[in-house]
Amino acid sequence: MRHWPKKVRIKEVGPRDGLQNETNWVHTGDKVAWINMLSESGVKEIEYSSFVHPNWVPALSDAREVGKRINRNPNVRYSALVPNRKGLEHALEAGIDGASVFMSASESHNKNNINKSITATYPILKEVIHEAKATGKHVTGYVSTVFDCPYEGKISPEQVLCVCDKLYALGVDDLSLGDTIGTAVPSQVEELLETMLAYYPQEKIIMHYHNTRGMAIANIMTSMEYGVTRFDSSVGGLGGCPYAPGAAGNVATNDVLYLMHGLGINTGIDENKLKKAGFFIQNKLGKQLPSNSLAYAASQA
Repeated sequence: MRHWPKKVRIKEVGPRDGLQNETNWVHTGDKVAWINMLSESGVKEIEYSSFVHPNWVPALSDAREVGKRINRNPNVRYSALVPNRKGLEHALEAGIDGASVFMSASESHNKNNINKSITATYPILKEVIHEAKATGKHVTGYVSTVFDCPYEGKISPEQVLCVCDKLYALGVDDLSLGDTIGTAVPSQVEELLETMLAYYPQEKIIMHYHNTRGMAIANIMTSMEYGVTRFDSSVGGLGGCPYAPGAAGNVATNDVLYLMHGLGINTGIDENKLKKAGFFIQNKLGKQLPSNSLAYAASQA
């Protein structure tokens, strides 16, 4: 008999990771309305945008305006992706509760994604982490390609641990480990978590799965067997990395909720409100999103 956790914490990353790869522009007012819907769903953290240069991610070029216009729910932590000191200045101006810094466990993906080597990335992130912490902000360290890299293939757990150790030494509060191209299977999850959890407590680890091969739910279940209870997900299954060719969207928050609630695990999130938020952004994008739960709900309407 498996013993599942009583409670999990889900961070909604749709407004950032979900929209960053979309070619259809979502108007600023629609982004704000969508984030406001998510804020009232019971989600405890929303990553609402990215403060990278607009040339890198045009879909999120209105990050500052979005941050200034959303209705702030006091029960929600509003975080954003921050690449450097300038981005942090803009993020603080727009209003963030948390900053997410990011890099890859793979040298090749890091160079394609950030245009820097892994070693050259640390001083940049050090500035962001220290300044964010000085202003009282929570800092999450994202590590991409922790299982497989689109350029290098399999990444060893030791390589991931090395990057995580450096980020943790720089002062991040927690670590989000990303299956960026969505190719991991449960045995890889077991291998990585056995390495990571020998050094870090479960509560410091967040798992970030993409669903390219349909393995995200299985990988989440494996993670929970190792005591991990924090997950990133995206409404409707939106997402994809511009620098990971072929990568599908994040695991759908709607599908994760169906799993958790079916197992009797408390998320604090209202499935009906998330469903409405999913249909809202699906209509704005003009396409059907990959969430199975959302598709089923549409068929029953």
